[in-house]
Amino acid sequence: MDEPTWRSRMTLPLSIASLIYLVAYSWLVIADLRGAARTVTLILVGVTWVFFIVDYIVRLSLADGRWRWFRTHLGALCFALLPVLRLVLLLDRLTQLPGLRRTRGAALRTRIAVYGGGAVVILVYIASLSVLEAERHAPNADIRDFGVALWWSCVTVTTTGFGDYVPVTLAGRAVAVGLMFGGIVLSGIITATLASWILERASRGHDEDEPATRGQVRALMARIDDLAQAPQPQPRPRAPDQG
Repeated sequence: MDEPTWRSRMTLPLSIASLIYLVAYSWLVIADLRGAARTVTLILVGVTWVFFIVDYIVRLSLADGRWRWFRTHLGALCFALLPVLRLVLLLDRLTQLPGLRRTRGAALRTRIAVYGGGAVVILVYIASLSVLEAERHAPNADIRDFGVALWWSCVTVTTTGFGDYVPVTLAGRAVAVGLMFGGIVLSGIITATLASWILERASRGHDEDEPATRGQVRALMARIDDLAQAPQPQPRPRAPDQG
């Protein structure tokens, strides 16, 4: 079995596992489980997480050129470390709606917007759970319920920084650092997507002013070479004059 075959067979099981992971972890943190319920839920979370790690290791072992595969599939590593991010792939259906992919640039912007937006929503949700788990029982902590944790995550990921709620634990501050960097990436994605949309709208109807890309020039030169090498039609012999 090769890596693409394994990946295609595991797509649905991994999506289900990521959903189970999200539900179990949410129940664990929001309900603040104790005793046997907490133990069972932790086992479920751990098993699903190991499932993703094993999938990543198997894909890496089946790949041709493992180091090259590792460098070109960093997204798979992110899915293994944070399984719920795999749910973002389910948003691919939204990028295939009619009318959203008229040009190659529009298709790329749609994918960036859908995947970026989905990743941010999941990141904020998971960060809220993580900071609540880290802060809830810490001395002098003020993030003690999910509503406050969600508010704090939204403020942090947008780099607003009101400062009304501040994590006091090391784990909570580590979550804050990750959200800050995520907010910076989100701002860059929004700016780049908006700039690309504005440029395409501004150039619409002015194709004669648009400079040719290197790819277009290469394609044109290849077409000219093909025409030059094609056999030329032979002229038909003229019929002898009669008379």
